[in-house]
Amino acid sequence: MEEDPDAYRILKLRAEILELGSAIRQLQREGLDDAAAQLLIARKRARLDHLVRADPASVHPDILGSHRS
Repeated sequence: MEEDPDAYRILKLRAEILELGSAIRQLQREGLDDAAAQLLIARKRARLDHLVRADPASVHPDILGSHRS
């Protein structure tokens, strides 16, 4: 079975968003500026939304997960 490139991109973006969310929480706990990380996570979320909306038929529900970060 051949991998769907969009499905791979979606999974990769979700992982990156989760990592950024963790980094943002850590920066906030330490009282550091998280503006750059906030901007990056917003861009990645927008890219993820674009991929999902571009071809929703190719996206399986388990790829998106039940909780979007």
